[in-house]
Amino acid sequence: MKRFYKDASVGEVADPDKGRQWRVLLDGRPIKTAGGRPQVVSTQALAQALAAEWAAQGEQIDAQSFHLRDLADFAIDAVAQDRTQTIRDILPYVETDTLCYRGDPEDALYERQLAIWEPLLAEAETRYDVRFARVSGILHKPQPAETLARLETALAAENDFVLASLKMLSSLAASLVIAMAAIRPDADAEALWNAASLEEDWQVELWGEDWEAAERRAARFEAFKLAIRLAELSRA
Repeated sequence: MKRFYKDASVGEVADPDKGRQWRVLLDGRPIKTAGGRPQVVSTQALAQALAAEWAAQGEQIDAQSFHLRDLADFAIDAVAQDRTQTIRDILPYVETDTLCYRGDPEDALYERQLAIWEPLLAEAETRYDVRFARVSGILHKPQPAETLARLETALAAENDFVLASLKMLSSLAASLVIAMAAIRPDADAEALWNAASLEEDWQVELWGEDWEAAERRAARFEAFKLAIRLAELSRA
């Protein structure tokens, strides 16, 4: 598609229910989401980042380059329309959380899992006043009902954009614990991604790295960082 605008800017929206909101303006005209809804976001910082994606386009618009816009649109078109369902989609990631499933205690992998995963689980238990069941092996063990209830309450307190981020982060990391750690202001994205990839890295150490797998991992890490960025910008 040929570029149809000259200027990408940001405008303020007065919302009687949500207070100050923001939107992208192309030559002064507001844009809509992929679903046809007004693309109104929670912070000026997020709107400016979205406007930057439009401003960076050349004579031809590259639809594949709107990474942040696509995730923001998902928050508006999907999450905001049914927050309850979104939370229901996210919660199962704690039932099968990667950090809770370890190798057998006599395995060398178990020692690494214990060293890297246990501090993350322990920190989450303290922060949310919950308890996680640890499992050696692959047999499923349900998490305590109280843990699920408290994490559901924590999720419900987040805004639509953070929930969109958490859904993406949980899927990429196969861990709600890692996802919730990743949206904290002091999060170390690389360390958390490495924790999520621990078993994959272990296999690489044993058998060597496949370049296609390495490319897929790099792309997934970029998506992981993008989701973190959306959460950060939506709270700025």
